[in-house]
Amino acid sequence: MADSSDATLEQPKHFGFDAESEAEINRIVARYPAGKQASAVIPLLWLVQKQMKRQTGSAWVPLAGMDAVASRLDMAPIRVYEVATFYFMFNTKPVGKFHLQVCTTTPCWLRGSDAIVQACKEATGITEFGQTSADGMFTMTEVECLGACVNAPILQVDDDFYEDMDVDRTKQLLDALRRGERPSPGSMTGRQTSAPDGGPNTLTTLQFAPGE
Repeated sequence: MADSSDATLEQPKHFGFDAESEAEINRIVARYPAGKQASAVIPLLWLVQKQMKRQTGSAWVPLAGMDAVASRLDMAPIRVYEVATFYFMFNTKPVGKFHLQVCTTTPCWLRGSDAIVQACKEATGITEFGQTSADGMFTMTEVECLGACVNAPILQVDDDFYEDMDVDRTKQLLDALRRGERPSPGSMTGRQTSAPDGGPNTLTTLQFAPGE
């Protein structure tokens, strides 16, 4: 079982933005006035993480990537390091092909997040947060509120929210990911956005004639 906190982590010696990232950088930096390009540090770090996913299969931000952002934005490297290590959205160590981010904050906990954690462990062989499964497919991380409390419990996979989860739905989702399938994100019970079970029960009829 690989542990993402391994102190022997091997960092790549170099990082260069590819053509896809370069196109995005030009668009992003153009948003900011001259001399204020440091404001683009978060979106550029996100580009590094996405590029690493494309190139290596693991979405993370190596030190060389942080240095590339610092150079591009004319920032001191330490300032970029501070941002990358402050925001939980950035992985500073490699993660599995699928990053399982389990919310355990109070609303999700009250709705059964402990069972979701256990289901993830049983399906992947992971024994604790921060680990990557032996096959490299999954990394499981404990996260704070994901802001979708009304559809708790939530399991975020990479950038997708899977809502209204339970043990069976969690195992089915992970099985599908292993098969190379990517189920549509959202409520796993078929709820419309955050409407009650069974559908909306307010504002269900048109109150005014069109044009009024």
